[in-house]
Amino acid sequence: MATETVAKPRTSARVHVQKFGTFLSGMIMPNIGAFIAWGIITALFIQKGWVPVPQLGGFGETDGKPNVGLVGPMITYLLPLLIAYTGGRMVYDVRGGVVGAIGTMGVIVGAGIPMFIGAMIMGPLGGWTMKKIDSLWEGKIRPGFEMLVNNFSAGIWGALLAMLGFYAIAPVVSAFSAGAGNVVQFLVDNGLLPLTSIFIEPAKVLFLNNAINHGVLTPLGVQQSLEQGKSILFLLEANPGPGLGILLAYMFFGRGAAKASAPGAAIIHFLGGIHEIYFPYVLMRPLLILAAIAGGMTGVATLAITGSGLVAPAAPGSIFAVLAQTSRDSYLGVILAVLLATTASFLVASIIMKTTKHSDEVDLNDATAKMEQMKGKKSSVASSLAGAGAAAGAGGVAVLAGPVRNIVFACDAGMGSSAMGASVLRNKIKAAGFPDVKVTNAAIANLRDDYDVVITHQDLTERAKPATSSAVHYSVDNFMSSPRYDEIVELVRKSNTEGGQASSAQAAEAPVDAAPGAGTHEILARESVVLNGSATTRDAAIDEAGRLLLDRGAVDEGYIAAMHEREQSVSTYMGSFLAIPHGTNAAKDHIRKSAVSVIRYPEGIDWNGKQVKFVVGVAGVNNEHLHILSAIAKVFTNKEQVARLEAATSVEEVLELFGKVNA
Repeated sequence: MATETVAKPRTSARVHVQKFGTFLSGMIMPNIGAFIAWGIITALFIQKGWVPVPQLGGFGETDGKPNVGLVGPMITYLLPLLIAYTGGRMVYDVRGGVVGAIGTMGVIVGAGIPMFIGAMIMGPLGGWTMKKIDSLWEGKIRPGFEMLVNNFSAGIWGALLAMLGFYAIAPVVSAFSAGAGNVVQFLVDNGLLPLTSIFIEPAKVLFLNNAINHGVLTPLGVQQSLEQGKSILFLLEANPGPGLGILLAYMFFGRGAAKASAPGAAIIHFLGGIHEIYFPYVLMRPLLILAAIAGGMTGVATLAITGSGLVAPAAPGSIFAVLAQTSRDSYLGVILAVLLATTASFLVASIIMKTTKHSDEVDLNDATAKMEQMKGKKSSVASSLAGAGAAAGAGGVAVLAGPVRNIVFACDAGMGSSAMGASVLRNKIKAAGFPDVKVTNAAIANLRDDYDVVITHQDLTERAKPATSSAVHYSVDNFMSSPRYDEIVELVRKSNTEGGQASSAQAAEAPVDAAPGAGTHEILARESVVLNGSATTRDAAIDEAGRLLLDRGAVDEGYIAAMHEREQSVSTYMGSFLAIPHGTNAAKDHIRKSAVSVIRYPEGIDWNGKQVKFVVGVAGVNNEHLHILSAIAKVFTNKEQVARLEAATSVEEVLELFGKVNA
C-alpha cells in the first residue's frame, strides 16, 4: 500500500529573524529603565553635561585620586550584567540568569569596554548550558544534598564560563564591535548613513527591526555615546516622524475607517511611542513604504548634518522619550530631524494617496489582521484602529491572527482553582480534536506575555491583563461548567483549522486526562475524607478542611490563615456544589507536602450566595496534587458522578470515584 508523505511546512526566514529579534528585545526592553537612568546621569553630570559634577560624571580628581563616577561603572558593569541576567533567566529562570551573569563578567573584564553583544551571547548561553548540566543528574540526587549540588554546580560552571568569556568570547566580540563600529563610521564619513532607512523602515513594518535595533544599533550606540557623549544610531529607528507623516496624510486624504481612526493613531504613535499603530496603514497601501523611507532618510540626514544625537536609547519611540534622551547640544538638530522627517513622509504619502487608485485600499480590519499575522500574535493596539480584538467573553467569539497553541488558567496562587479549571478545559479541547493545544495553570504573579489565551476568575482579570496584553482574555465565575469554555473551544476550532473543523481521525485519537496513577494515594488519604462535615458556615468549612491538612502534617497553622485570606480576595467556589479553598501564592512556604482533603456537607453550606455540598482543601508542592485535582474536575463535570458522590455511604466509594486514589 502506497504511503503519502506530507512535507512539513517550512518556517520562513522572516519568521526566524522575527523570533531572533523578539528574543534580543526580551533581553533589552526589561532593562530600558536602567538605560534611561544612565542616560539621565550622563546628560546631567558628565563634563559636557547640563550640571557637570566630577564625582558623578567621572572626570577630574578629588584629593589627588581620579574620580570614578557613576557613568563608567554603570555602562561597563551594571547594564551588561542586567542584560545577561535577563537573557539567562529567559532560558532557565533565576538559576540561568545568575550563571549567565557570572560568565558575562569574564567577557566584560576581558574586553575592557561595555560588552552588550557579549552579554547577549553569554547570558542565554549560561542559562542554556546550566539547564543541560542540571538535566544530567535530575532525579538522581540523594535527599538532603540538593542544595549542595545545585549551588556548587552553578558556582563551578559559572567560574568556567567566566574564564571562557575572558579568553575566548571577549576577543571575538571585541573584534566584531570594532568592525561594526568602523562600518558605521565609514557610512557617516561618506554621507551614506541615510541609506540605512532603505532597510530599517521596511523592517519595522515586517517586525524585523528588533534584530537590527537591539542586536546592533543599541550596543554600538551606547559605545559611541560613551566615547562622544551622544549617538545618532539611537534615532535611526526610533524617530517618530516617518510614521506621523503617513498618519497625517490619511487624516487629510484618506477615507472611511482609515481616515476616521488616523487622528487617534497619530496620538498613540507620536506621544505614546507605539510605532506599530501605523503599520496597518502602510499595509493598506504598500507604496507608502516609500514615504516611510523618505521620512527616515530625511531625518537621518538632518541629524548627520547638524551633528546631533541622543545620549541613550529612546524607548518607546515617543517624542517625550526622544527629547528626554537628547544631548544638551542636539535639541535643535533632533527637533528638526523629527519635523523634517514628518514633512517628507507626509508629502510623499500625500502624492501616493492622491495619484493612485483607491481600489487597492482594503478594509482596516483586514490590514490589522495581516499585521498581526506577520507579527505572530495579537497586537496590543489593534483595538485602537477599527475595533479589532473585541473583548472576549462579551458575546461572540474572539479571533486570533494565528493558531492557538498556549492557553493558561491563572489564579492568585496557581494551585487550586486554576489547576482544576485547566483540567476541565484541557479535556474539552482534546475531545474536540486538538490535543496539541497546551493548557496549563499559573499564578498571576508568574504570567508572561507569550500566551494566546488567558482565563481568569472575573475578579482577577484586571490583574492579569497588564502582564499578558497580547493575549485574548476570558473571564469566568464558574470553573467547572462555564459557558466560556465552549467559546474557547470554538476559538481554537476557528483559529487552528481551515474551515473550522478538526479531522475525525485527530478527534478520535485525542486522549483525555488519565485518572490519577501511582503515588496519588499519598495526596488524598482515607483519613482526609469526611462524609458528614460539622461546619455550618463558609469560614468554619475552610477551618475544617484546613485542619485535615494540618493533621496530615501537610501544612502548618499559617496555611489555614492563608486559606481565609485567599477566600477574602477571590472566592474559591467552582460550580457544581464544589469549593476548593487553598492558600495564597505567598503561603507556599507554609506547605510541607502535597495533600488534599475532601468534606461532604449533605445539607449544603452558603458560600457567598452559592450552595456548596463538597469542600476540597488543597495544598500543593511542585504540582504533585494536580493528578487528584484532575480526577476531581472530571467527577464534578459529570452530573451522574456528582449524584453518586451525594449518595455515597462510605469513604471507599468516594475514593473509587476519584480514580482509586487509595489503591
